[in-house]
Amino acid sequence: MSFLSPRWLGGALLACALFAPAAHAGLFDDDEARKAILDLRQKLEQLNEQQRLRQAELNEQMAEQISQLKRSLLDLNAQIETLRADNARLRGQDEQRAREVAELQRILKDTQQGVDDRMRRFEPQKVSLDGREFMVDPSEKRMYDEAMEVFRRGEFAAAASALESFQKSYPSSGYKESVLFWLGNAYYGKRAYKDAITSFRAVVANFPDSARAPEALLSIANCQAELKDAKGARRTIGELLKSYPNSEAAQAGRERLAALK
Repeated sequence: MSFLSPRWLGGALLACALFAPAAHAGLFDDDEARKAILDLRQKLEQLNEQQRLRQAELNEQMAEQISQLKRSLLDLNAQIETLRADNARLRGQDEQRAREVAELQRILKDTQQGVDDRMRRFEPQKVSLDGREFMVDPSEKRMYDEAMEVFRRGEFAAAASALESFQKSYPSSGYKESVLFWLGNAYYGKRAYKDAITSFRAVVANFPDSARAPEALLSIANCQAELKDAKGARRTIGELLKSYPNSEAAQAGRERLAALK
């Protein structure tokens, strides 16, 4: 709702009083004119006071509204800062959890790898030797390899002992043929010729179709020759020529037989 300006209203009333038609001027004397002017001034002052009070009231209301708005803005800003802090804390927690998950995954992978490595140390594995393939335990293979390494160093007594231990530990091993043959050679190397003959004969008896069998017979003949048993050596070479006539060992046996004669 709009209000007429008290100053404008007062001016209008005063103009009406001063410029009224001359026909009516005589109705008022000077006292009445002064009284009218005073009444107009009083009304003007009242209007001014009402306007001032109204303006003061409006200013107070506006100040209160501005104060409330400021408080609301401060509260909103505080909430925004709290949310930012919470988000930062949550991001930090997420990053920490991501690092923890990554670390757990690494530990799990390392643990699994360790378990797999340990399992492989116990799982049978396939080996190929002298044209044959067979399965052996890791400890079995390790023991055989160590014994053969001793033999290659020319330590025949130690090699014989290692191969004997292998036979006791793994009597049915796929390495049996090779162990018997190299055990015979280890005995021969340390001049235990009778033991060597026993080992070589076991190769022929248990693995007659093996490529090592003709070599074992020739080695038996050599052991018999070292024992001054020429007759036994000739007999063994005869067995070699009869059983494996086309082998390289048979050719060497023929040369050996000529020397024995």
